[in-house]
Amino acid sequence: MTGRLAGRVALVTGAGQGVGEGIARRLAAEGAHVVVAARRAGTGEPVAASIVSAGGSAVCIETDVTQRESVASCVQQTVDRFGHLHVVVHNAFTGAISHRLEDADLDRHWAAMSRTAVWGSFFCAQLAHPHLAAAGANGRLILVTSPSGVEGSANIALYSPVKAAQRALAKSLAREWGHLGITSNCIAPVAASPALITAFERNPALRAAIEDRTPLGRVGDITDDIGSVALFLASDDAGYVTGQTIVCDGGSFLGL
Repeated sequence: MTGRLAGRVALVTGAGQGVGEGIARRLAAEGAHVVVAARRAGTGEPVAASIVSAGGSAVCIETDVTQRESVASCVQQTVDRFGHLHVVVHNAFTGAISHRLEDADLDRHWAAMSRTAVWGSFFCAQLAHPHLAAAGANGRLILVTSPSGVEGSANIALYSPVKAAQRALAKSLAREWGHLGITSNCIAPVAASPALITAFERNPALRAAIEDRTPLGRVGDITDDIGSVALFLASDDAGYVTGQTIVCDGGSFLGL
């Protein structure tokens, strides 16, 4: 097996579709053994099978990132199968539901988003830590956040703080794990995920609005654009990059 990640093992949550799928495909194309950690095998298995049919190495492990036991099982199954765990990409997210703060519901908005974004990040980081530490300078933690976690967003008031919490965790772990050689970073993408494509179909003007405010004039591709940034962070090329958020949105947000 050849490529920039040849022989390394990468676990990608939420890889049954969207950005997670794009990242899984890109890492596998560069030689990684990829675990497609999906909440439903019905979405994860086809992605893993497609990667294998393209000549890559992948398996699907059904995983609910809101449950510590499920994440622990996924990590253990990964190590049992491949012997190591070098890269963890936590992408799984329940999805943001439009709301105003005064109308926000604790369970429907806050609990649902925080459990996948914040608790999921915590479970993935804590349970993978011994294996990332064993990987030393090849150990990588990548959290998929959002530009909203940097600049905020109107009408999804609780989405921004849970995504910002991921950035804070990545920065803290960069400091805590740096002496072990592990890097901890975030990607904040805007990409043509199934959810965004559905939104475009419901509101054709939305695509034009996003493209108009984006200097590069297009919406990102989940594999070529977002997956390539994840590949960089997972590879030796980013060995001296930690505690950072790479906003991959075509230049829509220029505030960093």
